[in-house]
Amino acid sequence: MVGKRKGKIIKRRVKFKGKWRIKKAVVVKDEGVSPLVKKYWVQRYDLFLRYDQGIKMDEEGWFSVTPEKIALRHASRCGGGVVIDGFAGVGGNAIQFATMCHHVIAIDIDPRKIALAFENAKIYGVEDHIEFIVGDFFQLAPSLKGNVVFLSPPWGGPAYSTKESFTLDLLKPKNGYSLFQVAQSVAPNIIMYLPRNVDLLQVEELAWLSSPPLKVEIEENMLHGMLKSITAYFGDIAFSDVSMF
Repeated sequence: MVGKRKGKIIKRRVKFKGKWRIKKAVVVKDEGVSPLVKKYWVQRYDLFLRYDQGIKMDEEGWFSVTPEKIALRHASRCGGGVVIDGFAGVGGNAIQFATMCHHVIAIDIDPRKIALAFENAKIYGVEDHIEFIVGDFFQLAPSLKGNVVFLSPPWGGPAYSTKESFTLDLLKPKNGYSLFQVAQSVAPNIIMYLPRNVDLLQVEELAWLSSPPLKVEIEENMLHGMLKSITAYFGDIAFSDVSMF
């Protein structure tokens, strides 16, 4: 199969600079903050720069939302048009897509998360640029059309980091191959936000198993000098690099 690969693959590393903003002797009273996610609360300004203006999250949101600088990077690569966020959560990515003047369709099966995403979008003043939908991305896909699909499906909670290699079959609610096939029916360009320990060969495989094979760019997202995550860009946006980072 290796000899049949036709999709062009490039890899790069992007470093996001920032300063930790940690206050001493702070009593954690925020809704959704439990001992399980206290370490994420310390990183709250990485997750949302405007956290103190009233950002709200549920427990899952604390360990699943994309850090704001990385979400802005994703948005800067889309080039306009309609962006469909298939697993919007509390809105971290949808907000940044909207700030870049994209029309965003933000989908999540959990109505509580959509409610939180809407409130968070209001803090950034972009709620009018986002269409919030409570629903199952897989069921809605046949009725969706856009320029880019953004996929940040559940990784299975913080335990993902304990695995030596995170394979695409561990993504929820369906494996990465099935998810990618559905996304291809919705838009010609796909962005996948994945764990830092994801099996990169499997990610590349998504591109060259497509018909026709897709271009793919695999990006290492470095935050505070540490590898935070992997972003894979498929389609024409694989080569739409920007100079803002």
